[in-house]
Amino acid sequence: MSWLSRRRSVNPDTTKAVTEAEDAPTRPTGYAETASRLHAFNRYEIKYLIDELKVAELREELEARMEADPYSPLGGYPVTSVYYDTPDLRFYWEKIEGLRFRRKLRMRLYGQPASCTDETPVHVEIKQRVNRVTQKRRLSLPYQQARRWLDEREELDLDVGGASRGFVNEVTSLVGNLDLRPIVTTGYQREAFVGREADLGLRVTIDHRVHGRDRDFHFASGAENRFLIPPKLAIVELKANERVPYWATDLTARLDMSVVRISKYCQSVEAFSLAPSSRYGAAENVPTPSTDLITTH
Repeated sequence: MSWLSRRRSVNPDTTKAVTEAEDAPTRPTGYAETASRLHAFNRYEIKYLIDELKVAELREELEARMEADPYSPLGGYPVTSVYYDTPDLRFYWEKIEGLRFRRKLRMRLYGQPASCTDETPVHVEIKQRVNRVTQKRRLSLPYQQARRWLDEREELDLDVGGASRGFVNEVTSLVGNLDLRPIVTTGYQREAFVGREADLGLRVTIDHRVHGRDRDFHFASGAENRFLIPPKLAIVELKANERVPYWATDLTARLDMSVVRISKYCQSVEAFSLAPSSRYGAAENVPTPSTDLITTH
């Protein structure tokens, strides 16, 4: 049985919240300025796996109907995330057990990990799911400040109010009350496309070479990573405010793309055997990630 068939398929100055593409940097990759802005999003997401050999055809079709994301340079941009969880992996199990309401906390970097410094802007994010709707809130701030807040549990010294203050209080409470700590990282190269005209709410991303590690969590550590899915596969996400257009679902069918329930965080936890195969001891059909090691440089 192939890896693919084993997956379970399924049919700032920041006193205000703003809405924009939730998986793009607030400025183009490589920007030098720091920011601290809160973002809030509500979206539907559908994930697919695609063979890298078919990506060129997918990209050609998307370019004919969509615009390249203005933040996405030619070839895409690196995305690296550190995920936080409880000692008993509460957030992981909430995802595995399919809770209707679940959330996770992460710190995300857009750009080359090796270039990350104390002043590099990163995003602290809460991503949660309420029934079928994905919601995300995030705050951008310098990397050193984010680490002191989440890892060293220092009070975040930001002059913010309103939604931003509520977000800061929520993150502080989660980290302290649940004893959250870094568990794994994930990383990949992302291409992004945005809809135009009738499809303005549509966003499509293609994530290549999805990898991660379970130690050395500093973004610029240069530590070895392991592929979380075979590198011959990419993860495609269709994200829409209300509905996915017919042409997009028709395209995924023509390219024989399989709808999957896949979480990069869960894949990373499972890749490093941080959780048992089942909470209750029963065997599960968990795919074996690639054993190939890569570096972030």
